[in-house]
Amino acid sequence: MGRIGYFFLYLCLTAVAVFQIFPIIWLFLFSLKSNREIFAGSPFALPQEIRWENYLAVWEGGIGTYFWNSIWITGVSIILTLLIASMAVFVITRMRWKLSKLVLGLFMVGLMIPIHSALIPLFSMFLSVNLINNPLSIVLTYTAYNLPITIMILLSFYYTIPKEIEEAAIIDGASLHRLFFTIILPISSPVLATTAIINMIYNWNEFVFVNTFISSDAYKTLTVGIQNFVGQYMTDWGAIGATLVISVLPILIAFLFFSNKIVEGISSSAVKG
Repeated sequence: MGRIGYFFLYLCLTAVAVFQIFPIIWLFLFSLKSNREIFAGSPFALPQEIRWENYLAVWEGGIGTYFWNSIWITGVSIILTLLIASMAVFVITRMRWKLSKLVLGLFMVGLMIPIHSALIPLFSMFLSVNLINNPLSIVLTYTAYNLPITIMILLSFYYTIPKEIEEAAIIDGASLHRLFFTIILPISSPVLATTAIINMIYNWNEFVFVNTFISSDAYKTLTVGIQNFVGQYMTDWGAIGATLVISVLPILIAFLFFSNKIVEGISSSAVKG
């Protein structure tokens, strides 16, 4: 490819990058406007007066609590999902037992269960065990719903791990638990990073389960807490924009720090042998 070819290639990539970044910049500018500027002015105009008080308003409105709830609920759910999925895939791919294919099939059936069809049964079950308005219900639901896709991604990677590594560790006296935690999990770090990002996006942006199972402001996450800034007669759209900016930042930071791991994990899962 000559210089002209590279020029057009980089031109196209630059255009794609601008289209990808522009919505984030627009949202940030939106969060600095008043309601009058948002509705009376051009949607692409710069704010006439920068209103940092929009961020102060959402902080005083309790966004700190919602933000912290989103962080710890998402984090605990991801850790549980990755740990349980890794153990399940290790048992399915590395141990010989009659029901391994049946168990794998049951996990894969979970991919076909829509969220809305499980709301009433889950609500009834959590109500019977007194977990309604309890963050544990959200953690358990996120973990269960993310297990099938996580197992599916890990499965193809585990088949690429040479069994000779495990055989050598066992010969050296490593127990089954030590083999899993000190050899298999570190080797799986690239694909675990990929699945962690996928789980994080789902957990962080999820709305239906939190809105159904949680009623107390003390346990609400960002996606549900944003409703507090929508009034019956007036809505502070600048404050809503500030809330959205704050909610997007963790996802962007995660992509910046783990982008290489994501690409490495996808590549290692796609290639066998």
